[in-house]
Amino acid sequence: MLIRAEDIHKSFGKLHVLKGINISINAGEIVSIVGASGAGKTTLLQILGTLLKPDKGKVYIDDIDIYELDDKPLSVIRNKKIGFVFQYHHLLPEFTAIENVLLPALVRSKMNKELKTKAFELLAFVGLADRINHKPSELSGGENQRVAFARALINSPEIVFADEPTGNLDSKTAKELFQLIFKLRERFNTTFVIVTHNEQLSKNSDRILHIVDGKILEN
Repeated sequence: MLIRAEDIHKSFGKLHVLKGINISINAGEIVSIVGASGAGKTTLLQILGTLLKPDKGKVYIDDIDIYELDDKPLSVIRNKKIGFVFQYHHLLPEFTAIENVLLPALVRSKMNKELKTKAFELLAFVGLADRINHKPSELSGGENQRVAFARALINSPEIVFADEPTGNLDSKTAKELFQLIFKLRERFNTTFVIVTHNEQLSKNSDRILHIVDGKILEN
């Protein structure tokens, strides 16, 4: 079991958002988290992804109780095992596509030929071999999200957490992007946990987790 969450609770003030979430996710799965607006989908994703601590409960990644760790070892796990993609690509506007992809790797090591080669190979895999020196303003929304996925994979993470990755894209581009997600899983055996309103994406996932009234209903 790659990810396991037990009895997760989270409140914001008097609003009790997550009310005892229990889930498990296997390596290599593509799992969609769906639910009404404000149901706590992003909150759950952030807790699973080490970005937000629960009020109660435990999260295990590779059997490591992540919220029992101090900040430094937790940040090591975050950088080594986890990649993130958000609705807004969050690329640095002054950097080229390949420079943006390299950024997470530079937290761990110095720039070298091997890293540059890997970044190029990732951009080529997502269909941007001829756009590596373009800045975000010179790329379409779909291309920027492809860069964001390449960036998420530069450290060879076991898990990519994606929060509405197709939310700002037209239907054709969104379809192409989630087809890419399945190709990335096949190529890199990466686990994807995706918050989405995209029905087609969720229906093609291995599993769908519905958040209803702060609890999980699974398809």
